[in-house]
Amino acid sequence: MDTAYGNAPLPVWERPEPQPRAAPVPLSRAKIAATAIRLADAHGLDGLSVRKIAKELGVGPMRLYDYVINRSELLDLMVDAVYARIAEAGQHPEWRATVLALARATREAALDHEWFADLLGGRPHLGPHALAVGESTAAALSQAPAVRGVDDLQRALGALNGFIVGALRREITERRTARSTGTDVSAWQAALGPYLTRMLETGRYPTVARLVVDGAHLDAEETFHHNLITILDGITSHPRP
Repeated sequence: MDTAYGNAPLPVWERPEPQPRAAPVPLSRAKIAATAIRLADAHGLDGLSVRKIAKELGVGPMRLYDYVINRSELLDLMVDAVYARIAEAGQHPEWRATVLALARATREAALDHEWFADLLGGRPHLGPHALAVGESTAAALSQAPAVRGVDDLQRALGALNGFIVGALRREITERRTARSTGTDVSAWQAALGPYLTRMLETGRYPTVARLVVDGAHLDAEETFHHNLITILDGITSHPRP
């Protein structure tokens, strides 16, 4: 087996594809990842297994281990395939437009592949497409007026990524809850409306009352965009003293 050092295997992205076999079903890591993504989209990560992927592909489970050592490598391939789509948001002439486009593309990808949100914020994503997205984001933010060095850039990236991960996980959780309970947001609000009205009329929660009564009521996409702009303004517009 190819090794990076000692007995440690090379990352899955650096290992060459196994030599083709004289088998009726040709395989590749891209084909395995695409099949795994379809299954995860339909059944979630809990419903994903090497055995199920092999059955979908019409091969024996052991053949897949020629291409991926374990489930973690399979998830790495799936995640990086999603990042390939995000990377298509591409470069824009102005740094801010690049950051906004990549953040929106990340949200769109997570809505199409809800399991992707479950894997955000965990161990680092280091596949070639994930690194390309990270490079584009970091390079764009480094051009912001308030980002004057690597320390500022690290803080800006941390704040931006923290917002994106939190916002997407919350949105996906709300979608799953609505599906599992059969209750949409409007029905939930209608059910709890009388209770909330009684509580706010006590006068004990004046700031919450202002938010409920006077605050803008945006849909999920508008909320993400509005809060993204707020975060981006905060981390890039004011030079540190």
